[in-house]
This record gives sequence, structure tokens and C-alpha cells, in this order.
Amino acid sequence: MEQNIKISVVICTYNRATYIAAALESLVQQTFNKNAFEVIVVNNNSTDNTEQICKKFIADHSQYAFYFLNEPQQGASFARNTGAAVAKGSLLCFMDDDAIAVPDYLAKIIDFFATHPDAGGLGGRIIPKYIPEEPKWMSYYVSSLVGNFDYSKEVCVFQPGKYPLESNMIIKTEDFKVIGGFNENLPGVVGTLRIGGEGKDFFYRLQAIGKKIYYHPEIMVYHVVEVKKLTKEYMYRVASGIGRGERRRVLAINRWAYVKKLIEYCFKLGAAVILAIQYTLQGNPAKAWPVIQFRIDALKGLLNQ
Repeated sequence: MEQNIKISVVICTYNRATYIAAALESLVQQTFNKNAFEVIVVNNNSTDNTEQICKKFIADHSQYAFYFLNEPQQGASFARNTGAAVAKGSLLCFMDDDAIAVPDYLAKIIDFFATHPDAGGLGGRIIPKYIPEEPKWMSYYVSSLVGNFDYSKEVCVFQPGKYPLESNMIIKTEDFKVIGGFNENLPGVVGTLRIGGEGKDFFYRLQAIGKKIYYHPEIMVYHVVEVKKLTKEYMYRVASGIGRGERRRVLAINRWAYVKKLIEYCFKLGAAVILAIQYTLQGNPAKAWPVIQFRIDALKGLLNQ
């Protein structure tokens, strides 16, 4: 089985006992040849029964190339790099532990790279699956915090500065090695602290070596969003984590890069205020403040508060 592996799916998981089985089941249900892909589950210090559920699922589907690893260093970047290190496929696909891939997900990825040999990376659409339903205060501008991603209606190359989201991204394994994988100085979630931007940094480095990164709207996953968890504290952690990660990323370049990013964030806050006024005038006041709060929280993260 191993010598025929074309694509390796890496799923990093942390305390996702409720949804990890559905994510794995969506890969069992793929139309793609089961002997041509593998799934590497990397447990990142889960304290619930995620490990037991994963191991039972793998045992119950022994005809599939599913593997389970543990990565004790907390953070998605560490876990993704651990999974990638043992991958056998020429393509690496990264998917979240609460995502559900559509049945032709892997088949379309393989077909795309076969017909686009110039592709260094690929991202697809991410559709939030709200449980029980989308909250009234949610808007397009805030939904990126819960994984909503719909870059284009057509297949296209990402413009400079644009990139896939981490929960649905694919890269050639050889290119992953060339750029050194994910920046572990941007680990993602570490306990209650989030230092985001690992995907942004990753694809910026890929673009910097001249690789084309494509978007394909039909390469889709659904992303589970439990509305009861979307508290003010949770939204702050996600939004501030974006700013906190940007602080680390740009300061590693130089101080001027940080000043420019600070100006950019202030401009975005001003734009959010204008947008909030528009929502209010359009009769959607519930959507107004969350847009402003998002930019305030991101700015706080950039200021390391």
C-alpha cells in the first residue's frame, strides 16, 4: 500500500473528541482510491478521550492507511511539522480536526496538480457549519475568525499577500521541505494563548521562492462552528492571536515593518467603524459592533496586550 501513496492528509488534533471521528469518516468516504492516500493524525496533548477515539477509529478501518502520532510540544506548527516528517505522499494536505471533506476532495486535489504542474500550493473553500445556526451578529467580515473562506468563484492564482487558510491547504512535499515547514515561532494555540499567522508566514515564504499558489472553489471542506463557544473571550483569543502573530512575524523582519503594520491595523479599525455605521443604517445593528471589536482585539494583539 505504502509505495502507491500519492497524498498524505495531516490532521492535528487537540481536545476534539466530539468531532474528530466525523473528520476521519469524511476521508473514509472519499471517492479516491483508498490505497493511494494516507491520513496522519497528530495528537497535540489532548486531555479528553480524543486519543482513544482516534485509535478505535483506526483499528475499525484497518484497510485504510491511517496512522496516529503524539506531539508533546503544544502548537499546531509543531504538530503539522511532526506529521509532515513521516508523510510518504508527494503532496501534503492539511485539514482541521473539526472539518468534513466533501467526497471528491482528494480526487479533485490530485487532478488539479496533474493538470497544473506549475502549482506549488493550493487552497480551497471552507464553509462554516454552524451548530445550531449562524448567529445574527455574524457578518462576512467577522466570519473569517471561524474559518469562513471563499476567495473566488473561479480557479485562480492567489494575488500577492493573499493565501489559503490553514484548515484547507495543500503543498508539494518537496516544496514544504525547501521552505522548512511551518515556523514554530508562530505555533498557533498554546494553552489559552494564541499566536497565529503560521499559515500566512508559510505561504509568504512559498511565494518568496517563486511558487504559484492556486485557489480552487470546489476543493471544499465544512468547518464545524459551535455557536455556544463563540464567547467574547473566545473571539478575543482568535482576533488578538492574529495580531500577536503579526507582531512576531514583522518584528523578525525589522522595526519599520512593525510600524507599517501598526498603521495598517489603525486604518483597518477606521474602516471597521465605517462598515459598522453602514450595517446600522441598513437595519443590521447586531452586526455592527463585532466588526469593530474584531479590529480592536487584533490591534491589541499587535501591541502585545
